[in-house]
Amino acid sequence: MQGLILAATFPIMGVTRVTIGVDIGCKSVKAVAVRDDGTVAGRIRRQHRLMAEHVGELANDAADAWYDGVREAVVQLLAGGELEVAGVQVAAMVPSMCAVGEDGRPISAGLLYGDIRGAVGDEQIIDLSSAESGELVGFLGHLVRTHPEAAGYWPAQAVANHALAGVGAIDLVTATTAVPLFDQSSWSPTVALSAGLDDLAKLPQVHPGNTPIGEVAIAGGAPLGPGTLDAYGELLVAHVVDPGEVLVILGSTLVVWAVIDRWVEVDGLWTVPHAVRGKALIGGPSSAGGLFVNWASNLIADWGAATPLDADRVPVWQPCLLGERVSLHDAARRASLHDLDIGMGAAAARRAAYEASGFAIRHQLDLAGLHPDRLVATGGGVHNHDWVQAIADATRVPVDVVEVPEGAALGAAYLARVTAGLERNTGGVSRWSGTGRRVRQNLEWVIPTEDRYHRYRALVGC
Repeated sequence: MQGLILAATFPIMGVTRVTIGVDIGCKSVKAVAVRDDGTVAGRIRRQHRLMAEHVGELANDAADAWYDGVREAVVQLLAGGELEVAGVQVAAMVPSMCAVGEDGRPISAGLLYGDIRGAVGDEQIIDLSSAESGELVGFLGHLVRTHPEAAGYWPAQAVANHALAGVGAIDLVTATTAVPLFDQSSWSPTVALSAGLDDLAKLPQVHPGNTPIGEVAIAGGAPLGPGTLDAYGELLVAHVVDPGEVLVILGSTLVVWAVIDRWVEVDGLWTVPHAVRGKALIGGPSSAGGLFVNWASNLIADWGAATPLDADRVPVWQPCLLGERVSLHDAARRASLHDLDIGMGAAAARRAAYEASGFAIRHQLDLAGLHPDRLVATGGGVHNHDWVQAIADATRVPVDVVEVPEGAALGAAYLARVTAGLERNTGGVSRWSGTGRRVRQNLEWVIPTEDRYHRYRALVGC
């Protein structure tokens, strides 16, 4: 249901100084109010609809999700009146784009990564990073053709910033994911024109620093930072900085980032700079995340009475409902379930869906030649213990679950402290990092899961 507030917690009494971080995801807006010491004073999750009814579609109702959803989440978070807000910042997924009217409110669907309307020519581009593939240029071309009357063409961060402070702006890091539309310093008139746009003023302002872009009236005039990427916010507060550590984001998309101490490029994987000087991250996004796991769980919910779960009798999923990004890069691939027998029930098929995420993670790590010491899991999926356990079993690596699963929102809240002048930089963010629990592999499942991983590799073909 659109506009549903799914969860909220608030302080009991007194006035607490906080910064607010907001994370726009595919299926919900999360907002957290965080005290100086990193403890959460309040949290909200506002659900919205993911538009994915047919092959090739992946979008939000941008007016409801990116505009109203952000404002409502902040208003609900502050409803108790006990919070004094020092700063606000928004994180969101990339790439995303919608058309907006003169009032900054979306007038089109909000297109998300992998939507076929970002195709270049006759091909859906998912074989490269969003910056390299030109997917955002495809989004822009589609929106210019379908909404030529629009006053602007903005990503989710810009829409949210306008909803909060009346400024359609984004941060420099978000802008750099729009290459080649953004040429590292400004919007490219040549690339914009190739998409049919001859007025660069219709693209969002790019704010290069951490200074405020405006004030949030509904938060008492608190300064608003320019925004950030959801994955950067997650990485910031997970404090995954040493080789041997791997960040695993269990969101609608599964994202894997392994820390390496030198720049290495591997076919099929993405390599990006780490926020820590001299280090890099290797891995990337996979379709084997919450969209797939939730879909599979809903699909098998009515299979009848579940038989007891036997480690040796679990099928194998290819988890590619929307094609696969890293590491297969195959937009046409679809999900399939293998090795079923009549004695298997819903529990086995559900466990197989969880294992598929673990296999996708391990596949990336194996391609990179890495044998990590630990995985650090964040995102809404960490609430599902069975999913996390299956990942530990499938990867054979212990999983440290973060204390605050709304990592992107938490990271945005820390960046809001920098914008508000409460921190000089992000150097002190480690005090906001914490592990809630450690999940180790179940030894009874080691050999059966190993056999299924090799079956998975044979099915995916690499």
